[in-house]
Amino acid sequence: MKYFELICTVFIKVDIEFINSFDVISKFINFSMLKNDKLKDFHQQKGYKYYSFGGFYPLEKDKLYKKGRVYKFTLRSLDERFIDSLSTLLKENINNHFLQIVETNKKIVKQFFITELYSVTPVIVSLPRQKGEKQMFWSIKDDIFILQKQLQNNLLKKYKSFYEKDLEPTQNFIQLFEIKNQKPQSIYFTKKINDKKEQKVRLFGNKFKIIVNEDEISQKLAFTALACGLGERQSYGGGFCLWN
Repeated sequence: MKYFELICTVFIKVDIEFINSFDVISKFINFSMLKNDKLKDFHQQKGYKYYSFGGFYPLEKDKLYKKGRVYKFTLRSLDERFIDSLSTLLKENINNHFLQIVETNKKIVKQFFITELYSVTPVIVSLPRQKGEKQMFWSIKDDIFILQKQLQNNLLKKYKSFYEKDLEPTQNFIQLFEIKNQKPQSIYFTKKINDKKEQKVRLFGNKFKIIVNEDEISQKLAFTALACGLGERQSYGGGFCLWN
């Protein structure tokens, strides 16, 4: 296994508040994908996209990314062709109101042993629901075992979807984990209601430190989480992870 990483150096054209930054990056990536016929079809298909991205860094103390300054963000994927195509398309997207990509640096990362995972963006996990019920997201008051099961099942599906192989774990890939927040963490994005109106949407998640089991399947799932994100809503910035 291996994943492919782009370190994107970004020139900020206008002040961007932290609360809006994931929406800015997400829309920039999506718009860039629409400039390529294959990526446009991929973007519009239902199913897993096999990529994840983190926020701008370094983070300013006042949580405002300043006009005229340079920041970076990281994008990862299991799909090298996707990364190579997107590297070019991101740099060609010059008419964006918010930012301009100055440089992209590609890195190939082969599978390595992972002791711990840290989610640096909120991990979004949908709770099971009956038809017609409103979608709810896992929070601290909910069952821990549901969370562990949902996280594992999500990674198993991503792995199977990309590699077209089933993994058959005998245990959950999580040995221990710690919730790093006392109240829900949020990702905000806007969606169009019509040609003149947009609606702000808030996704609720949490940040975790996860001790990973040492067996082969657990390690494959943890590596998949690094590449494709932990939990759901990666196209909005959910579940981007670092490791130890």
